[in-house]
Order: sequence, then C-alpha cells, then structure tokens
Amino acid sequence: MKKNIDLDKRIIFALDVNTISQVEKWLGILKDHVKFYKIGLELFVSEGMAVVDKVTHAGCEVMLDLKLYDIPQTIFRTVKKICKKEITFLTVHGNLDILKAAVEGAAGTKVNILGVTVLTSMDEKDLREMGYPVHTEQLVLKRAELAQKAGCAGVVASGLEAKIIREKLGDSLIIVTPGIRPDFSIKGDQKRVLTPKDAILNGSDYLVIGRPIRDSQDPVKTISKIKEEIKKLFFY
Repeated sequence: MKKNIDLDKRIIFALDVNTISQVEKWLGILKDHVKFYKIGLELFVSEGMAVVDKVTHAGCEVMLDLKLYDIPQTIFRTVKKICKKEITFLTVHGNLDILKAAVEGAAGTKVNILGVTVLTSMDEKDLREMGYPVHTEQLVLKRAELAQKAGCAGVVASGLEAKIIREKLGDSLIIVTPGIRPDFSIKGDQKRVLTPKDAILNGSDYLVIGRPIRDSQDPVKTISKIKEEIKKLFFY
C-alpha cells in the first residue's frame, strides 16, 4: 500500500447521481473533506465531459470509471481524446492488447490507466455463469498480471484480493478498491466487500465509497469516522 497519499484523497466519493445539479450539491457538502470523486457511466452519459470540468474546477481529482472495452485502435483513439481533460484515473477492461492501447493513448499525460479485474458485485457463481472456470482470486490475479505487463498504473480490485496482488506482484500497482462498507453501513448489492481498515491492511491504496456516505444522515461525520479509522493505520 502507498503511504504518501493525502488523507483527503484516499477516499474516492462515488458520484452515483445523474445530474450536474446533484454533483454541485455533493461538492458543496464534501469538497472540504474529500478531494477525489468517481464519475461513473450513468453520470457521464447524462452530462458528458462537463461533469469532469465541474469536479476539477472545484479543485478536486477525478476517477473516470467507464470500464472502456473495445478493439485496441478504438480504445487508443478514445483514451487519447479523454486524456485532454484533467483526469487522474481512467478505468479500462480487456485483454493485454486493449490495456496496452489504453496506456499508449494516455502516454505523455497525467492520466493513470487502471485495469478492471472483477466487479465487486460478482461472486464465483456469476463468473461460472459467464464461462470462467476459475476461482475469483485466480481471475483477479491474472487480470492484475496483465495490467502490470501492459504498463497500467494500477488496477481496480476488491480488498479481498488486494492481499494476493501485493503478495504476488509487489507494490508497483496502485490498487483502487470499491465495495467498501464501514462496519456501521449495510452491504447493499455488493458481494465481495470489506471495511476500510481491512481493505487497507490487505494492500488497497484508494477506497471508493458511495452509499455509506450518500445515505448517511450526516455525510461529513461519516467521512470523519472513516478517516479516523485510516489515520490509525498510517499515523497521519
């Protein structure tokens, strides 16, 4: 795990909303406490690049979580266009050639390509239905190995598999972990989840957190509780 990450950036708040006005609302509430925001597919389709500008103009960083997946040339050209914006993390899904194309498209920019491993909403039953005759851990590690080989800056992976990624591949990859659920929140539709503390102890660097903050009666207090948990691990 990386120890030189600002506490205000270690939590990535998931902007799982669908309008600019809702983004403005959450930035108004959280921007003094969280400096990193995830923009997912629904919000991006609704508002386009304008929402990226809205977050970066507020002095915050963006994880553009589009899980891009297409033939290598299309990925290369798409990533090249996306990288004209101030984006910190961009997620891509695919084989070695697709990941390499994304890395090449981002070359010379500050955009970090993250390879998607296995969604935290999936378990082994889901993988078997999709035709993967391997354990979740094996598939995650294989995809992390491909990301490393392709030159990706990191991966998106559950905290449950962060440990084996660190053990087998070392500390070079950034690990961004969704499916984070503090002890005081409910699991929802996520299947492979961990608490902030356990995810970081397993090797995760950044924690994507949405509903536990968004559904809280006091979002700022919830963030403070999560930060306190993290601070004890890193002696901020």
